[in-house]
Amino acid sequence: MTVLSVNVNKVAVLRNSRGGSEPSVVAAAEAAIAAGAGGITVHPRPDQRHIRPDDVQALAAVVAGRVEYNLEGNPFAPPRPGYPGFLALVRAVRPQQATLVPDGDGQLTSDHGFDLARDAARLAPLVAELKAMGVRVSLFMDAGAPGLAQAAALGADRIEIYTGPYAEAHAAGDPGAALALCAATAREARSLGLGVNAGHDLSQANLGDFLAAVPGVLEVSIGHALFGEALHAGLMPTVRAYLDIIARVGPHR
Repeated sequence: MTVLSVNVNKVAVLRNSRGGSEPSVVAAAEAAIAAGAGGITVHPRPDQRHIRPDDVQALAAVVAGRVEYNLEGNPFAPPRPGYPGFLALVRAVRPQQATLVPDGDGQLTSDHGFDLARDAARLAPLVAELKAMGVRVSLFMDAGAPGLAQAAALGADRIEIYTGPYAEAHAAGDPGAALALCAATAREARSLGLGVNAGHDLSQANLGDFLAAVPGVLEVSIGHALFGEALHAGLMPTVRAYLDIIARVGPHR
């Protein structure tokens, strides 16, 4: 069955907009876990616009021995005051998974995957270091991206398919081509021995169609839409609604 990993970044955005400690990312993670989520995802950025290094530590204590912890981030971003660097955060908390994302400091959100023809040489030692820590490594990749064999050669365990274009096509009422591209990418990844994750702009409206069409999705990471929906329906019912969609589709193929 596909694992739902709830991304709690948006809770930190709301907290940081006011200052103080509320709403609590820890309480949000606790509620998501209580509702049945199989993982918690955070994406600490150097500018600390949402999740901060102290959140990474606090959430590690919450998830330990209960669900998977997935840290997303740009491994190329250098340390700076208040931000020790992505690998240092991973080293400190040893999550089950590190998802490497090529987002620049100024990006509002992650909006593209790695270009492995350009990035593979820089990624190789970083992937090796993460795997030496016992951490599973996933690379954020565009659907249809060339060079997935390079991801396998680097030692990555999984890819995460960037699903933003699919979500846009689904909202426009014409998801067929985007779905086919995601499905082909998943099949290629699996043929290379890579696991398949997916994330970005997945929602209750489009998740079922995605999982029905794309084979072998091991994990979906969902935050923005989930917390938007939870404003109206409540967090625990919203998490359960996602889990119902996953259950209706059935085990990953």
